[in-house]
Amino acid sequence: MSETKMRLGLLRLTDMAPAIVAQEFGFFAEEGVDAELSVEPSWANIADKLVYGFLDAAVIVPPLAFAVAMGLRGAAKPLIIPSVVSLGGNTVTLAKGLAEKLRAIGQRDGVSAAPALRTHLAEAGPLSLGIVHAYSTHNLLLRYWLAAAGIDPKRDVKLTVVPPALAVGALQSGLIAGFCAGAPWGEVAVRARAGSTIATSNEIWQHAPEKAFAVDARWAEKSPEALRGAVRALIRAAQFCDAPENATYTGALLSRQRYLAVDSHAILSSLPGGGIAPSSRSAFYRNAATFPWRSQALWFLQQMERWGLIDAGLDLRAIAARVYRPDIYRDAAVSLGIACPLHDAKAEGTHAGAWSLEASPQPIAMGGDLFCDGAVFES
Repeated sequence: MSETKMRLGLLRLTDMAPAIVAQEFGFFAEEGVDAELSVEPSWANIADKLVYGFLDAAVIVPPLAFAVAMGLRGAAKPLIIPSVVSLGGNTVTLAKGLAEKLRAIGQRDGVSAAPALRTHLAEAGPLSLGIVHAYSTHNLLLRYWLAAAGIDPKRDVKLTVVPPALAVGALQSGLIAGFCAGAPWGEVAVRARAGSTIATSNEIWQHAPEKAFAVDARWAEKSPEALRGAVRALIRAAQFCDAPENATYTGALLSRQRYLAVDSHAILSSLPGGGIAPSSRSAFYRNAATFPWRSQALWFLQQMERWGLIDAGLDLRAIAARVYRPDIYRDAAVSLGIACPLHDAKAEGTHAGAWSLEASPQPIAMGGDLFCDGAVFES
């Protein structure tokens, strides 16, 4: 099988695991894709290299993919998202002393942490919290969590962009009082005795979509078979990464110097089967994790509009439909013989526990999808 070149951008994060596994295990090569992984220092680097053609694809936070596609970071670069890579895995981590104060105020879990923080802010005044990028899931989830507790993210806190791998250092230096970032950096802060995790993305929005596979639309148009092969490879890798018995091996692979370059035990805590706190783990395949739901795309876009990251009045449904491509996913999934949702969208925030998703050739077992404020999002 001839191979098509694909330059794929990554950051040093646990939920890059499917892309790394697909490369190291030869899944990309088996599917006709000559993948070249490029580990970048920040989301800004990923976005710029996509815009200027130095990357063909990236494992990316969906809001940033929308920003690139809409020309919010310079020239517009049409992107498509044919599959999702992970659910959950983010943590809200505060400086250790501040976290202890919140627990003294009355924090019991990630939901009650936000009201405790509101009480602290009323007494101590605004503080600085790190986010990995303005156009990130972390920014939107953190704002949602804060606002649900009556904290104004524009007035009561200062949100500062800090690349994930630099978040722990910024916390240790006092540059920020806390951060919202993907694994393993919350656990790294805990192990360095610099911080304490007070909430997880799973406590803000159960099984929240996190990273996605975004592809230059022109590359996809020129290389449809390679695109299909890349999606197939990532689905196969997601199945491997989601198996608890593979956690130790996956953690060791990610810990290598060329990838995350951190202790494998810090990585292990956020892998399926690897940690003691299920709410902090990423999901890679279960709960239809790899499917690009247009309802979730629309939620991101509406939150971007809510916080002034995009102009009001845009046709958000059209943007979601242009970028999120479940049709491409279904084609790849059918060829693998795996179950695939029958619909492109679903209600978000309606299930407290296990439920069954209508899919073909058989239903898919799903977990809860509640928001911390009990809201329901209908697309």
